[in-house]
Amino acid sequence: MYSERVMDHFQNPRNMGEIEDASGVGTVGNAKCGDIMRIFLDIDEEGVIREAKFKTFGCGAAVATSSMATELVKGKTVQEALQVTNKAVMEALDGLPPVKVHCSLLAEEAIHAALWDYAKKQGIAIEGLQEPRADIHEDEES
Repeated sequence: MYSERVMDHFQNPRNMGEIEDASGVGTVGNAKCGDIMRIFLDIDEEGVIREAKFKTFGCGAAVATSSMATELVKGKTVQEALQVTNKAVMEALDGLPPVKVHCSLLAEEAIHAALWDYAKKQGIAIEGLQEPRADIHEDEES
């Protein structure tokens, strides 16, 4: 059973779409369930995320976690956005069914992938950020 907040973010997603000339774009996916998530970030000169958008192909929980993840990183510094975990996304959505936890993991990984892309484009290192896996995940439960 989904929480009211999950249903709200699925039925009324925030920040859906693309950012042209985004500062960073991260794409992740889960081959078992077919979810593909892409997060776009617009980051200013001070390293603050001005705008975050997403495009997600997947189930309602994937759309809801993408929507919430973009809400959680907007207005944050790159370092603060790096601290947005799958647990934070789940808590902000008032929980997810156990079989949908992988969607929150994808949201966290998409944020990290977008930050990695930003760091690469800027020629900088972001402390605590690791290079994202290049493969589409097959190891998580769907």
